Amino acid sequence: MTTRARTAHTADLTPAELDAVRALLDAAFDGDFGDEDWDHGLGGMHALVHDGSGLAAHGAVVMRRVRHGGRWLRAGYVENVAVRADARRTGLGGQVMAELERVVDRAYDFGALSASDDGARLYTSRGWRLWRGHVHALSPQDGIVRLPEEEDSTYVRPALAGPLDPARELVFDWRDGDVL
Repeated sequence: MTTRARTAHTADLTPAELDAVRALLDAAFDGDFGDEDWDHGLGGMHALVHDGSGLAAHGAVVMRRVRHGGRWLRAGYVENVAVRADARRTGLGGQVMAELERVVDRAYDFGALSASDDGARLYTSRGWRLWRGHVHALSPQDGIVRLPEEEDSTYVRPALAGPLDPARELVFDWRDGDVL
């Protein structure tokens, strides 16, 4: 069966589709996927791939504000990328990322994501680059806080803003209560 990625905003997904996405993510992350992780991927564009067995792959891109070099930029932040276990290593992750990258490239100043070691191979093969600078969060409780644990897993993709300067930090605005 030929598979093709479909994109849709969260508002255009049915409750059954959202339930299928959540079930895929719960299974793909082996129980290490919570309600907060789920919330991070809502409110943006989703890429979904179905096959004869149902939902095979998913990813989302949501808007995050990020300060870089004294300017606030709109980052397309990639969240909740997963492929069903029996469909892995068949190119579906690449199909999902191609759709998400299309959205990032056309609608955002740059793309960003946080990757596991396994996920990093997919992203680097598609041109995402490990961020070599500092990563901070603007939090509601503590103001600007450095996140050194995120500095070896944050990847970026230049888009409308062009290349980013790693000599300048990225400050993710998490004042809405979101955290990395």
